[in-house]
Amino acid sequence: MDAVRKRPGMYVQGGTGVDGYHQLLTEIIDNGIDEGLAGFATEVRVTMHADGSATVIDNGRGIPVGLHPVEGVPVVELVFTRLHAGGKFNKKDGGSAYAFSGGLHGVGVSVTNALSTRLEVTVKREGKVHRIVFSGGDVIEPLTEVGKCAVKDSGTEVRVWPDGKYFESPNYSIPELERLLRAKAVLLPGVRVSLTRPVKGEDEAHTQTWHYPDGLKSYLTDLIADAQEAVPIFSCENYISDGHNGDFSIGEGAAFALTWLEEGSCANESYVNLIPTPLGGTHEAGLKQAVFNAVNNFINLHNLLPRGVKVQSDDVFSKTAFVLSARVLDPQFQGQTKDKLTNRDALKLVAAVSGDPLELWLNQNVDFGKKIAELAIRQAQARMRSVKKIEKKKGSGVAVLPSKLTDCESEDIRENELFLVEGDSAGGSAKLARDKATQAILPLRGKVLNSFEVHPDQLFGNAEIHDISVAIGVDPHGINDNPDLSGLRYGKIAILSDADVDGSHIQVLLLTLFYRHFPKLVADGHIYVAQPPLFRVDVNAQGKSKPARKFYALDQNELDSILERLQKEGVKETAYSISRFKGLGEMNPDQLKDTTMHPDTRRLLQVQIPEGADDETHDIFVKLMGKGEAAARRAPPSQDGRAWDRRWRVTGLPPGAAVCALPPDMLARFDWRASGLSLDEAASTPGVRLPSGRWLAPVLSPGEGCTAAPLRADRAFVSLLSH
Repeated sequence: MDAVRKRPGMYVQGGTGVDGYHQLLTEIIDNGIDEGLAGFATEVRVTMHADGSATVIDNGRGIPVGLHPVEGVPVVELVFTRLHAGGKFNKKDGGSAYAFSGGLHGVGVSVTNALSTRLEVTVKREGKVHRIVFSGGDVIEPLTEVGKCAVKDSGTEVRVWPDGKYFESPNYSIPELERLLRAKAVLLPGVRVSLTRPVKGEDEAHTQTWHYPDGLKSYLTDLIADAQEAVPIFSCENYISDGHNGDFSIGEGAAFALTWLEEGSCANESYVNLIPTPLGGTHEAGLKQAVFNAVNNFINLHNLLPRGVKVQSDDVFSKTAFVLSARVLDPQFQGQTKDKLTNRDALKLVAAVSGDPLELWLNQNVDFGKKIAELAIRQAQARMRSVKKIEKKKGSGVAVLPSKLTDCESEDIRENELFLVEGDSAGGSAKLARDKATQAILPLRGKVLNSFEVHPDQLFGNAEIHDISVAIGVDPHGINDNPDLSGLRYGKIAILSDADVDGSHIQVLLLTLFYRHFPKLVADGHIYVAQPPLFRVDVNAQGKSKPARKFYALDQNELDSILERLQKEGVKETAYSISRFKGLGEMNPDQLKDTTMHPDTRRLLQVQIPEGADDETHDIFVKLMGKGEAAARRAPPSQDGRAWDRRWRVTGLPPGAAVCALPPDMLARFDWRASGLSLDEAASTPGVRLPSGRWLAPVLSPGEGCTAAPLRADRAFVSLLSH
């Protein structure tokens, strides 16, 4: 628990802000909701108290109070004091009670306990009432029996006092809590959820109760109450049963409700095993694919498409409001915060269970189908008109696109993507892996110039920066400028580098370029960082029930998590192999596409500067990329003719020669800018003074017997000087 208390932002969704404080209570609520999901609880009650504490009560089975057979301590104590504890981690298939719980990332109520001043747990189970009390993650009152109860009367009561010192704003968001509890009630028809809270100026507490017998349909109706529907809401619930044969487990599937809007904002919400996924993921991609296929088939069947118009997925989905609840046996999320689902098989699952019911509904309600087709075609026509405008503006330009740029076919910047790829080898694989319709590839040779202190007038002296600027169609600009973005050619500009130290260095150099000289692109959300995997785990087939599998891990932590999962599944170490990618060039195009480039399965991080963090961001860049900072970190220069601080090695000196700092008059006589260095860098470059009075240095006379070569690939301006 010490790691949780030292770095709470790593373990709490929402970090240390308001959302993080709110998440502590959410973790306890989810435990009660999971009992409802498993079919053991019919009621979850949340009570807010005037002293800042909160109580969550469910009528489920109650957390076990017996001794753990291995640890030798009560199970309820393990649940609240150990990461990776609880019955949810023992699921094997869809028949398990916790098969579709949303936990399994190793945090949960144990983190809530670690970040609370006090936490009381009361368990009703098997006719007895037990109580245990914690503080700061430690037991302060051991488990004791405090009473009796009816055998049928079971459940768990948890009261928590979160520790406000770990959070910027230690206050609950009542509107957010109401939204969350209402959503839980919607997603679990039959489970009654309530919230009781004190109201200022009133003696009695206010109680709200949510119970949605109609589930998602009634919930979506509330979400779009202010919008104008084009067609009635369609709802469907479809899960894999015994009669299905395929790649999915019994119980997996999805329930959803959706409609199309004439006017108003499209409210879209998605969940996986009752866990909100505000950033969507593969389950939303599966629903999007199913909706597009169903509508497109309807349009083709009834011959509704005008000549010259091509409907795309976004045209169909742009006016869609939906609520999606997917059940996935083993959900995998992007990061600990669980904002986005990344299971690749979830796309296929949701598409399979959603497509046929929707297409059947469209053909049974032809008028509704034609209305939806009309909205999609109208959107497609607007998109095509927009592309023509963009094309006209671009046609007047005189810049010649870089020869090494492999451009995409589409000219709609809303769907176009440019990948800045490290190295020609990786660039070749990326070209084969890309979607040539919407994805462009620009390979970069070597490391880009550190442009943090480079004047804009000197930027185009670097070939790589010149090519990047011409390719994206935007000129360099300052943070206070109003640049013309009409020539922007790509809506997403993604940095794609190796998942190693060199790759991280290249990322930082490119991020420095965009932050310093293209700030408008960063502010408007056009800059992204791709996350290729570092490891691949190949698991052999296990009988007929489990075919061969492949897992990709972003880093060592993800690899450890995958290996832990395989261990719990009983997979022997000899039944799987681990491969480490040395670089993007080692990945074949199919692997690169599946893991890094396909919109539905990749992990693509948007580069953003948090609100109010401008000064902090600037200070970080100064420390990392500022020349003055780098110079301050250097050791005093050596004058013994053998070494120049720890970054330079000088060899082959003739008798009487000395290594010295370059004098200012010497720098003034030569064009040190041609070397790509700043004045500070040129001044800190060692020179060799010969007995004849001549000087030799990389920035002055590279062609007069003085050579420079890299000592380490991950350091800029580290050279070998020899005579």
